[in-house]
Amino acid sequence: MIIIGLTGSIGMGKSTVAAMFESLGVPVFDADAEVRNVQGPGGRALAAIEAEFPGTTHAGGLHREKLGAHVFGNAASLRKLEKILHPLVAEAQSAFLGAHRQKDAVILDVPLLFEKGGWKRCHMSIVVSAPYRVQRARVLARPGMTEAKFAGILKSQMPDREKRKLADVVIETGRGRRHTWLAVNEVVKGLRREGA
Repeated sequence: MIIIGLTGSIGMGKSTVAAMFESLGVPVFDADAEVRNVQGPGGRALAAIEAEFPGTTHAGGLHREKLGAHVFGNAASLRKLEKILHPLVAEAQSAFLGAHRQKDAVILDVPLLFEKGGWKRCHMSIVVSAPYRVQRARVLARPGMTEAKFAGILKSQMPDREKRKLADVVIETGRGRRHTWLAVNEVVKGLRREGA
């Protein structure tokens, strides 16, 4: 089984690319979705988050704004949150890999693949990228997003140009869906040739 790390900075189109891989039969583990799962109603991270950050959870899951107020721009608090979340996500990722061990390839969709060392588990890495103006427009169109939040998120992520240098494959998403689809399809064809 080929383990492919898929990453890209915020607003680069990573979720779209992951969905394209999935539609072509490549299973995808979405680290962000798993974080939402463990923080959602009945989530396994809630008790530990509440103990570390009192008042940030409720019966329906997480008070995102309240938790964000604790960790946004606070490296020590963010590290505490990561110590709670990362082991749970890693456990789910291992279960995913076990469940799909008969597949030729799988995708690990991890936003901080290079920043947190997740690339070491992968046989190849794909970076999803777009021009800054496209990225900025996409991100600022999101509900509740501000220039300050966007700047803070970018600061916490490895710059796109560095990710591109580390990638085995770069998929451009700023030229339209068809161009992106063709690039994803080409990667999948290559994987099938290798598996044949």
